[in-house]
Amino acid sequence: MIDWLTGTAFTVAGTGTTWAELLGFATGVLNVWLVARQRIANWPVGIANVLLLMLLFWTAGLYADAGLQVVYVGLGLYGWWAWLYGGERRTRLTVGRTGRREWWALAAAGMVLTGGLWALLDRATDSTVPLPDALTTALSLLATYGQTRKRVESWWLWIAADLIYIPLYAYKGLYLTAALYVIFLGLCVLGLREWRADLRRGAAPTPVPPGPAPAAA
Repeated sequence: MIDWLTGTAFTVAGTGTTWAELLGFATGVLNVWLVARQRIANWPVGIANVLLLMLLFWTAGLYADAGLQVVYVGLGLYGWWAWLYGGERRTRLTVGRTGRREWWALAAAGMVLTGGLWALLDRATDSTVPLPDALTTALSLLATYGQTRKRVESWWLWIAADLIYIPLYAYKGLYLTAALYVIFLGLCVLGLREWRADLRRGAAPTPVPPGPAPAAA
């Protein structure tokens, strides 16, 4: 099975595209669209997607991205549960905003992750892109955390990560994956708009239907 997934499906500009990359493309687009629409099916589709990408990134020498997919599986399982039971009284989760204290915690975690991964990749692997690989890994983890909690700002983190991923994957010869992240970028903008609209609907006061006039005292 792994031999087939790593085999060439077709060639673009003299560079082979594997079945893992092709299937990762398809499941990735479907996954982000489902997240934007707040469909619970995004989680099993996303888990299948990250397993494909894990294989793809490892063979391309993007070791941090490959390792990141293992974490994504765990986050995917958690997000699946949280969307179903993470709301008040174990109800479905609703879209919310990231609080100030949460932002400070995310910023600190992002700096630690980026610095630690950069040092690890630079010293312990043959990665040719240790800093962008580390930075995109950190941004993706933070964005996925926000996604599991339905934080609307998680889309901004995904947008920042995608803007780095696109030239990074093109540089590594993963042209189909680079094109996939262009599509992801558009879907992230759609998701941001959808979740913002949902947040506004949730914040709007519920209209009270007119009823009979109160009786005179």
